[in-house]
Amino acid sequence: MADEMKNEAGTNPMKVESEYGADQIQILEGLEAVRKRPGMYIGSTSIKGLHHLVYEIVDNSVDEALVGACDTINVQINEDNSITVEDNGRGIPVGIQEKAGRPAVEVVFTVLHAGGKFGGGGYKVSGGLHGVGASVVNALSEWLEVYVCREGKIHKQRYERGNAVMPLTVVGECGDRHGTKVIFKPDAEIFEDTVYDFSMLQQRLREMAFLTKNLKIVLTDVRGEEPVTKTYHYEGGIREFVTYLNRSAVALYPDVIYCEGTQNNVYVEVALQHNDGFNENIYTFVNNINTPEGGMHLTGFKNALTKVFNDYGRKNKILKDNEENLSGEDLREGLTAIVSVKIEDPQFEGQTKQKLGNSIARAATDSVVTEQLTYFLEQNPAIAKAICEKAVLAQRARAAARKARDMTRRKTALEGMTLPGKLADCSDKDPKNCEIYIVEGDSAGGSAKTARSRATQAILPLRGKILNVEKAREDRIYGNAEIKAMITAFGTGIHEDFDIEKLRYDKIIIMTDADVDGAHIATLLLTFIYRFMPELIKTGHVYLAQPPLYKVEKNKKVWYAYSDDELNSILMEIGRDSNNKIQRYKGLGEMDAEQLWDTTMDPAKRVLKKVMMDDETRSELDLTFTTLMGDQVEPRREFIEQNAKFAKNLDI
Repeated sequence: MADEMKNEAGTNPMKVESEYGADQIQILEGLEAVRKRPGMYIGSTSIKGLHHLVYEIVDNSVDEALVGACDTINVQINEDNSITVEDNGRGIPVGIQEKAGRPAVEVVFTVLHAGGKFGGGGYKVSGGLHGVGASVVNALSEWLEVYVCREGKIHKQRYERGNAVMPLTVVGECGDRHGTKVIFKPDAEIFEDTVYDFSMLQQRLREMAFLTKNLKIVLTDVRGEEPVTKTYHYEGGIREFVTYLNRSAVALYPDVIYCEGTQNNVYVEVALQHNDGFNENIYTFVNNINTPEGGMHLTGFKNALTKVFNDYGRKNKILKDNEENLSGEDLREGLTAIVSVKIEDPQFEGQTKQKLGNSIARAATDSVVTEQLTYFLEQNPAIAKAICEKAVLAQRARAAARKARDMTRRKTALEGMTLPGKLADCSDKDPKNCEIYIVEGDSAGGSAKTARSRATQAILPLRGKILNVEKAREDRIYGNAEIKAMITAFGTGIHEDFDIEKLRYDKIIIMTDADVDGAHIATLLLTFIYRFMPELIKTGHVYLAQPPLYKVEKNKKVWYAYSDDELNSILMEIGRDSNNKIQRYKGLGEMDAEQLWDTTMDPAKRVLKKVMMDDETRSELDLTFTTLMGDQVEPRREFIEQNAKFAKNLDI
C-alpha cells in the first residue's frame, strides 16, 4: 500500500514530517474544549449558534417551571447586545459541592456535564443541551454574571471567557423572593455576528410558552428609542398552540381535540385540529425540545389516529365493507397537531436531539390517544363524520395522483429520461457542476438560453404563474404542465418518491422580474418546493437570482444598481449631472443576453440569495406560507400591513 500511495516524485503524500509523540496529545483544561470546538456544543458560530445561547439559559428556567417552581421568566436584549434571563424559580444551589469543593453554582457554570439533570432528584424531566447548557454559554461569553436569590440572600459571581474572576459573594438581601438571574455577553472572538434578532427570539420563546401552560415569558428589547415588550402566556398550552397555527386556515370544526394522560411515567399531551387545506403539519416535542425528525412519540400518535378513525368509520358505516381502510396520509390531510411528551431520561438518536428513541413513549402516546380520541369521537359524531369524509375525498384524490405518478414512471421506463421539451439542458452530466435557472416567461428564457454557459447552466422557462399548491391536492399537481416540467427536470421526485441522490443540479436558481408579479411567481415556486421537496431547501440547493433594478450610463461607462441605495451611491460617486442616463429595468426580458450574463448569470459577478430554513422555526414558516398563499384574506392583509416596511424595490 505504501508504494501505491507514493506521488510522482516518489514520496508518500500522506507523510507528516514531525514526530507523533506524547507532546502532540493536547489536553484541554476546563472549558477550553468548548472554546476550541464551539460547533460541537452549539451547532455553529453563526447567527443560529448565537441565539442558541439564549435558549440554553432559558431552558434551565423552563426546567424550573416543569417542576412547578417557577411561573415567570423575563428575557431582555440589552443595549450592548448582552442578554439578561431572570426567573422566579428555586435559585441555583449556592452551598459547597462536596466533590468539587466549590459553590454548586460555580460548578454549574464552569464544569461540563454538571447540574441537577444527572440524577439525585433535582429534576424529573428536563430539556437543555445534554445538561451542559450553562457552562457552554459561560465558555462562549466575553463575560457572564449570575445572581442567585436564595434563602434571603442575593449571591453574585462573575466569569470572563468561562473563568471565575471573583468568588461567590453575598451582595444584598432578597427577603422572601427566590430565583436566578443570568446576564451574559457573547464573545465576538467566537461568533461571526453578535447582534440579536428580536423576531428569532420571540418565535422560540412563544413556542416555549405554548408548551408549558401557565408559564409567562416576557421578552423585552431596549436597544431602540422605545423599549419593545412581548408577553407570552397561554393557560390553554398546546391547545392554544394549535389554534395559533391554524389561524390563517379555515378549521374543519370549532374545537381543538385534546388528549392528556400519563402511562409508565410518560406524560403525554396531544392537541389536534383539521383545516380545509391539504398540508399535514405535525410538530413533536420531548421535554419541550423540538424533535423535527419525530421518533417513537410520533409513531405512537400516527398509529392511534389511523386505528381509531378506521374503527369508527367501520362501526358507524362511513366505510362500507367493500371499501379499503383509510390510510394515515388520508386522515392527516389538513391536520395540524402538537405531540408533546415529558419523560425521564429521554434517549435521542444522534447528538442533535432530532429523533426520540424511547419505545416506551410510543406505547404511552398510542394508549393515551387511542382511549381519549375514541371517547371524543363517540361524544362528537358530527366532527368524526367531517374528518372521515375529508379523508375519503383525500383517498380518492391520492388514488388519482398515484395513477398519474405511475403513468409518469412508465413513460420514463419506456422512453428513458425524457426531459421537458422547453428545457435547455447543460452538457456537463456531473450534478455537482450543474445549475438550473427557473425563468419567468419565454422572452427572458430566450435571453437566458443565449447568455448561459452551455456546459454547466440549464434553463427552464415557465409560462405565466404556476399553480398555487397551497390550494391544491396532489392529483392537480401532477396535472399541471409547468410543475411536471420542474419535477422531471430536477429528477428527485416528490413526497414519498423524493430521493435527493437523484438531484440533477447542485443549484436550483429562481430568476424572476424585480417587480410585484416577479415576487409573486417566486413565492409560488418556493411554496411548491417547500411543500413537496423541502429537503432541497434544507440541504441548501435553492437560490434566488438578483437581477439589477437600474442601469446607469455616463461617458460610455456602465454601472448596474441592485437597489435604490446602491443607485444613490453610484450617483454620488459619478455625479448627478444631466449627462447621466438611468434605465429602470421592468423585467428580465428588457435585457439582452450580454447584459443578463454580466449582471445576473456570470458566477464571477452575480449575486445569489440562498433560501434557508430551520427546523426550530418550521411552525412559523408553515404559518407564513398558509397566510400568504391560503384562502383567508384577513390574515394575509394583516401580515402585509405588519411586514410592508421590510419590502424594498417593489414596483407597485
